[in-house]
Amino acid sequence: MADYAIGDIQGCYDPLMRLLEHIQFDDQADRLWFVGDLVNRGPQSLDVLRFIKQLPLTPRITLGNHDLHLLSRLFSEATWTNEDDTLHDIEQAPDAHELGHWLRKQHILYYDKDLNVVMSHAGIVPVWTLMQAQRFAKELEDMLWSDDYHHFLTHMYGNEPDMWSNELVGVERLRYICNSYTRMRFCKPSGRMAFNYKGTIAKAPADLCPWFQTPGRIPIEADIVFGHWAALGGIAIDAKIHAIDTGCLWGGELTALRLQDKMRYSVPGMVSKA
Repeated sequence: MADYAIGDIQGCYDPLMRLLEHIQFDDQADRLWFVGDLVNRGPQSLDVLRFIKQLPLTPRITLGNHDLHLLSRLFSEATWTNEDDTLHDIEQAPDAHELGHWLRKQHILYYDKDLNVVMSHAGIVPVWTLMQAQRFAKELEDMLWSDDYHHFLTHMYGNEPDMWSNELVGVERLRYICNSYTRMRFCKPSGRMAFNYKGTIAKAPADLCPWFQTPGRIPIEADIVFGHWAALGGIAIDAKIHAIDTGCLWGGELTALRLQDKMRYSVPGMVSKA
């Protein structure tokens, strides 16, 4: 049995099938982990969700910003849309709400003690220990899994607050937690999240640091697997931090990381949209 963590799919079903063939995936023996952004902007989000939902071995899934955007479209009173959304096929599907309720009951952060691997869509903010990261992720999971999930989804959008405080409460606290796990890339040296730049590290403003290079970052004594940041190109950050969004949607690759030995496997993604 092997565990494979797969980078951002974003509705690219055909590359996912090619990747599973490439790794000789055995659905009766191997387990898949998905780092989030299963849907949106690609052409076959509905096929992706249906395939993952029916896997014989329950997959490990952490939600990304596009997955939460879909949940907001399905279940909330928010009206936020993007011109490049490709969620219509899901919204019109007869099993749309069944898929949505299955999706909202996935994880925000997932930690496997035996493998000593922790996964979230965007990473872990530099001011949290692993124990704190688990506890705060569970707060958001509890809300999404509760009967009040629609309330948070309606008030989810926004960049504030961008600095952690234990004094945060209510929707603001949950919004910070949500943004840290699904939207974070750069931070200020103080640990304050910054959302105004999404590009490469080399071209970043001088006052911004990648979250994993923020001065004074609390070390996480586990391998961290994350996606969300195609501009990184899946670079080797260090032996314990694994970026696996390799830009499948944007003409890059779709990547799987075998968690037992950290071997990488990639296949070509979609034809470039540039």
